[in-house]
Amino acid sequence: MEAVAGVKPKKKRSLWWTVHHWAGLKVSLFLTFILATGTLATLSHEIDWLIHPEMRAAAPIGEPATWGMMLDGAQKALEASSPGARVERISAPYDFFFAAEAIAVNASGERFRVHLNPATGEAQGITGWFNAQRLFRELHRHLMLPSKVGIPIVSILSLPLLASFITAFVVYKRWWRGFFRLPKLRQPGKGKRAGDGRRFTGDLHRFAGLWSLWFIAVIGISGLWYLVEWGGGNAPAAMRPKMALPVASLQGQALDTAVIAAKTAYPELQVTSIYMPNNKRGGIVVMGQAEAVLMRERGNAVLVNPETGQAMQVQKGMDLSLHQRIAEGADPLHFGSFANHMPKVGFAVRLLWFVAGVILTGLAVTGIMIFAMRLKPADRPLEVTNPSMLGDMWRGMGYFALPAAIATSIGLVLAVSAIFGG
Repeated sequence: MEAVAGVKPKKKRSLWWTVHHWAGLKVSLFLTFILATGTLATLSHEIDWLIHPEMRAAAPIGEPATWGMMLDGAQKALEASSPGARVERISAPYDFFFAAEAIAVNASGERFRVHLNPATGEAQGITGWFNAQRLFRELHRHLMLPSKVGIPIVSILSLPLLASFITAFVVYKRWWRGFFRLPKLRQPGKGKRAGDGRRFTGDLHRFAGLWSLWFIAVIGISGLWYLVEWGGGNAPAAMRPKMALPVASLQGQALDTAVIAAKTAYPELQVTSIYMPNNKRGGIVVMGQAEAVLMRERGNAVLVNPETGQAMQVQKGMDLSLHQRIAEGADPLHFGSFANHMPKVGFAVRLLWFVAGVILTGLAVTGIMIFAMRLKPADRPLEVTNPSMLGDMWRGMGYFALPAAIATSIGLVLAVSAIFGG
């Protein structure tokens, strides 16, 4: 059939463009929500620092408090406020402007946090277990649903995210030229693109997308790994304690002896957390960072007998299998926490992840805007007389709209319930 004179034939889109368009639009509502909560999760500790004065402290000028001094300080505070409670874990300051933290549990199983001065070991205050860090982490990871239910719902978003990443290289012709092609909003009367908001939004989307390619790959691949773990591909635990030696009461001096034994057995270990003896783990578990990069603190650990003060088991991150290294590196990469043990550097990395997360969330939004701006009156139902971006997005999502709205609503309702009901 011949084209009608004067009518420009409709441009045929490639399969790559169709996949890129589909991956960004069909799950746009839910994807934006998950990206936004993940972005906030990267700086959630800092949000808690702003909310709770008890968490604030200056870095010690001289020698910091020993782990034993912090244990004694936490136990003293617990004796006054919650008799019978026991310390489960003590962690070093999250950054140079944070207090150290002890996690305690009372007889009824309720957990709470004791914030400790890093210079003296004395308690600065006690706050609840649920905080901004738990809120955004649980909301982002599994919508505050049971993990077995929520993790696959969230982590399956890695598939459209990776699809967008791969197809972008084909959809954006000569993409390498766009890194320094700044989007410009032309002034009225100055060029054929004057006042063209759609073109500007498209340019902005491509420009931000190019500079975010590395971050999209990191988030997409680590998110896919969480889906693999949920499906049964999780790696064996880095350390399986060979003994169970619960101790009713551990004093600070004994803990300092255990830390010395751990450092003697593993001199490279930079201690960041200590787990107290209990029936589940057994012994004192001294964890931290060492030679291995991209490693959660549990990957480097020394198990110490609390009765003899001797190191019984040493686990080095460098000795883990490739499977275990992938498992231990997923979280540090996903949340930008791999430099947390480095003062000031850790905050800079988390801030970079936050900014990258804001841009990635913006990409999801600008993708929706581009779709809505491209629609013509004939593309919308006749009853739509006052089109809106949200309406266009909802219709464009098609059959995915209702599931996405339900998943997002569940997360919001459970979050509100946890905040005001906890």
